[in-house]
Amino acid sequence: MDEIKYNSNIDYGTPKSESTKQVTLTIDDREITVPDGVSIMHAAAVAGVMVPKLCATDSLEPFGSCRLCLVEIEGRRGYPASCTTPVAEGLKVHTQTPKLADIRRGTMELYISDHPLDCLTCATNGDCELQDMAGAVGLREVRYGYDGENHLNSVKDETNPYFTFDPSKCIVCSRCVRACEETQGTFALTISGRGFESKVSAGNKDFLDSECVSCGACVQACPTATLIEKTVVEAGTPEHSVTTTCAYCGVGCSFDAEMKGEQVVRMTPSKNGGANHGHSCVKGRFAWGYATHKDRITTPMIRKSIKDPWQQVGWDEAISYAASELTRIQKQYGSDAIGGITSSRCTNEEVYVTQKLIRAVFGVNNVDTCARVCHSPTGYGLKQTLGESAGTQTFDSVMHSDVIFIIGANPTDGHPVFASQMKRRLREGAKLIIADPREIDLVANSPHIRADYHLKLRPGTNVALVSALAHVIVTEGLVQEAFVKERCEWDSFVEWRDFVAKPENSPEALSAELGVDAETIRAAARMYATGGNAAIYYGLGVTEHSQGSTTVMGIANLAMATANIGREGVGVNPLRGQNNVQGSCDMGSMPHEFPGYRHVADDATRALFESAWGRPLSKEPGLRIPNMLDEASEGNFKALYCVGEDIVQSDPNTQHVTHALENMECVIVQDLFLNETAMFAHVFFPGASFLEKSGTFTNAERRISPVRRVMRPKNGYEDWEVTAKLSEALGYPMQYSHASEIMDEIAALTPTFRGVSFKKLDEMGSVQWPCDDQHPDGTPIMHIDAFVRGKGKFFVTQYVPTTEKVNAKFPLILTTGRILSQYNVGAQTRRTHNTAWHPEDILEIHPHDAEERGIKEGDWVGIVSRAGETVLRAKITERVQAGVVYTTFHHPESGANVITTDNSDWATNCPEFKVTAVQVSRVSQLSDWQKHYKTFSEAQIAFAGKKAEATKVN
Repeated sequence: MDEIKYNSNIDYGTPKSESTKQVTLTIDDREITVPDGVSIMHAAAVAGVMVPKLCATDSLEPFGSCRLCLVEIEGRRGYPASCTTPVAEGLKVHTQTPKLADIRRGTMELYISDHPLDCLTCATNGDCELQDMAGAVGLREVRYGYDGENHLNSVKDETNPYFTFDPSKCIVCSRCVRACEETQGTFALTISGRGFESKVSAGNKDFLDSECVSCGACVQACPTATLIEKTVVEAGTPEHSVTTTCAYCGVGCSFDAEMKGEQVVRMTPSKNGGANHGHSCVKGRFAWGYATHKDRITTPMIRKSIKDPWQQVGWDEAISYAASELTRIQKQYGSDAIGGITSSRCTNEEVYVTQKLIRAVFGVNNVDTCARVCHSPTGYGLKQTLGESAGTQTFDSVMHSDVIFIIGANPTDGHPVFASQMKRRLREGAKLIIADPREIDLVANSPHIRADYHLKLRPGTNVALVSALAHVIVTEGLVQEAFVKERCEWDSFVEWRDFVAKPENSPEALSAELGVDAETIRAAARMYATGGNAAIYYGLGVTEHSQGSTTVMGIANLAMATANIGREGVGVNPLRGQNNVQGSCDMGSMPHEFPGYRHVADDATRALFESAWGRPLSKEPGLRIPNMLDEASEGNFKALYCVGEDIVQSDPNTQHVTHALENMECVIVQDLFLNETAMFAHVFFPGASFLEKSGTFTNAERRISPVRRVMRPKNGYEDWEVTAKLSEALGYPMQYSHASEIMDEIAALTPTFRGVSFKKLDEMGSVQWPCDDQHPDGTPIMHIDAFVRGKGKFFVTQYVPTTEKVNAKFPLILTTGRILSQYNVGAQTRRTHNTAWHPEDILEIHPHDAEERGIKEGDWVGIVSRAGETVLRAKITERVQAGVVYTTFHHPESGANVITTDNSDWATNCPEFKVTAVQVSRVSQLSDWQKHYKTFSEAQIAFAGKKAEATKVN
């Protein structure tokens, strides 16, 4: 039997079946063979027979409420719903008979009798399933008038900034409610009342004030104009679409940009998206308006000094000025005085040409990326233990997990679409272990989900926790020795085993340091080691520590020791923060590695790139971002080309960063907006949004997905073209005519990308590297038969407490994180309606700590650290433990990184954002830094001819 070829443009009514058993039946005299377990409706659609439906859609489980999809089955009484009736061998089904037609028309007549007949002026006219089904069943008249009770005067809910809810058009099909439950897992919607009184309710609240997270699943599922995007109401029905990839988090959702000419009308999640399968979050679904925001800088600007006003110039003049300054500085100070920073918001192709510019034109390896301040310990730790600097699984692998261990990650806020899939697996019965100092939403606010163990450890003690877990696994005989002997270096295992077995690594010995009960640690370790397929998911709460790399290696040790690697449902899974953190590292934007994680000192690799690029290349590792800033502060580093990155807001110890930038003679910033780093720039190259460029992003599961241009760049050029123009002005032409040619070069020079091309991505939609001759269709699961490095290697992970200590002057620990509605430094999301949910960064503080300091809800509080001070509004909550305070860093005026210190990971210099000793007290005015920032930023924005719209502290 040939595999069924599904068409993403067809709604098959009910989901596919994974069964390998085949069933043959007859539908309208057509014989069809389908997998056992599918519905008659689904089988009919496969056969090309579309049964009328309203409550059914193939993204949701069958429901059987609308009564339009009734069919006749020979030998059976009645008229069963085709959506809830499974196929069976030999069935003879009729979908079109006079009696069925009569029933369907009568049912549709009842729907229309309580529905506004305003189709010509309705925003979904021509794109409405109710309208389509009225035509499909042949409804030509409605015999019932509007004299009796009806819902036609129901009041609209316009509170959500992105969509409207019009209950007068609701047919109570429950698709929105089911989407909120099954797809999103928030359970914010319900059907309240019974019979005629039944209605969709957001918990008897307005949508904005409800538990709704604005993921758009309800809007996507609605078959009428009840739930509809406000952009569609305003702009009308789109006329074409282009599939592209979201430019927010590391999930890498696929979207159809639905367009009218070059105007985006809406972004709808693609059913074919390998990472998202038709789901979305509030950012990707709705927060794309920044691309056309009035704050966009679209004209190049230059100035001699950061104290001067910006001068708007043409591209040729801006490029020529930047090139002349870089040439001058190189001649005056040497090549070591120049470097570049790439961004995880850029495409693979843009990152590649930027690092090529630094290496081939300036002859140095002074190139780094924002992964330095988030996931560089992942690259180091996994490379050392497993042999590859990337996660081991596909996201879908979680559906085969029996135990899910989340450490230092907040998936519902940071990676919400994957979190919805994870929650679905947890509702199915998978066990959950969470290690986090704070009660994340999976602990505090996820219906029908319960964490079996919440290890509420103290910030900075991750390595101690991993050692304690390992101690239990080793001393209680839970190691899978057969796997270890076959797949790992035995000597390294023995050394690790003997180390973790020491009494000082026991849960009892470390309990006081961790702040977690010893027996709870033991129980969690047993569950992970013996509970079946166990998967570890971790985030910045692991990597952004002084021992970030150590913890990553410790996590890999746990997975190898318990054989939880190399198959579905297990693995070591870093949740990458930004859309292309994985890709920016893959593309060689670290100062010690060429594309493909090959060291610059390797002669063969260097010779390969020298031959391709036609220039001699340095074998000396270059400067990391912290090194560049330190050297600039000392007066030795003079020029920086910063593409798509905002180090002033995102990097630690803001005042050190700004001092370094002030010492430079030529700072070139290439971005969409005049960001905080651009305040210290001498050249501003306007960037292109993800909607204005072609290229690829690589997500947290190594999935390479196409970014397709849907409109012309407002600045005139895609970002790679700007870099290529700068390179040409410096005497090194880059002969590319399209981003696809850059990928062709990447594939030719990078073994893991050997089989990747734009053509393949057009054919397959996406592909996970390694994609080469041995894996032409990519590699969803890594390390199946052997580790990339050959044998897995265990590392001793000695716990070394951070030097950032609390004391009488700084008695609290500040830790930082993200929130669902905002993204990273907020440059994009702050310019959308997402500010309705998070208009400012706030400080979470435990009631005990607040009471000690006389702090009440909403008070302004000063936070002082060894590095600096800032002022935030207080939120009193038990989600943080006593002795710990928490904030986000999405708003520049909050100054969250003014107070973080220079402490960093021992191996990678990843900053220790998660542990800063602070004191908190009530205040009545801004900090000195915030006053300076307010004055300086307003002046800078005025220089650019823009109006300041910074949030004011009243």
